[in-house]
Amino acid sequence: MRLDHDIEQALISMVRDAARAEILPRFRNLSAGAITAKTSSMDLVTVADVAAEEYMTRAVRQILPGAVVIGEESVSADPAVLDQLAEAEVAMIVDPIDGTWNFAHGLSTFGVILAVTVRGQTVFGLLYDPINDDWVQTTLGGGTHMAAPGLTPRRLRVAPRRPFAECNGFMPHYLFPKAEQPRLVQGMVGARRVTTLFCSCHEYRMMAQGHVDFVQTEGLNCWDHAAGVLAALEAGGHAQLADGRAYAPTLREGRLTVSTDAGLRDEIVAAFGLS
Repeated sequence: MRLDHDIEQALISMVRDAARAEILPRFRNLSAGAITAKTSSMDLVTVADVAAEEYMTRAVRQILPGAVVIGEESVSADPAVLDQLAEAEVAMIVDPIDGTWNFAHGLSTFGVILAVTVRGQTVFGLLYDPINDDWVQTTLGGGTHMAAPGLTPRRLRVAPRRPFAECNGFMPHYLFPKAEQPRLVQGMVGARRVTTLFCSCHEYRMMAQGHVDFVQTEGLNCWDHAAGVLAALEAGGHAQLADGRAYAPTLREGRLTVSTDAGLRDEIVAAFGLS
């Protein structure tokens, strides 16, 4: 199943409206009490996250009546919300502000991620940059495109295949168990450059545009990865867990490698000792 074009456009408009109403007015304008930590000082939530998610939850009831809404902040408040995803006929997965640490510290590298699933399969994804008001949109079977107001959407392709030693990529090594981090850092020096933006939205945007060769993750929060993986796949890339499974938004644990092709994925898994 693919979404109707008008529904896709309504979802894009909804995200842009939520950013204008709830996110941008609070950027670099948060009081100390408007920022709180969840699991650690790196895992933050702000009043803008909560307000934007509530805004989109209300709006999607009109756009996709009956859809289950899986929001990062609603799952944080009640993890049982996530149990609805696998069986939902239609679900909207939303990260209202991806890169909250950046947002809370006044850095403009943050975004909004939205994905729509049908019976557990991602059929539409959106990676939106509120600062520049542009977005990467992807549709199952319909490719991945860069879009902005007044411009014709431009089809995207991942980078040409390069050997690992010539690759640029993203990996948040600090999220892996402490005992594994020295091995990961050793693997990082075998590539040209491995870093992180603290923002899955922009990392996947870079991947889909062909600016980096891989995204390596630890953990599978669906609001971080469902849209980005579809964007990479529809742009000609490859996605596979370290244990060989294909990615699905219903999976909750695992190490995911998103790369330009399967051969590079194997090089990455070997370089970081992830198999």
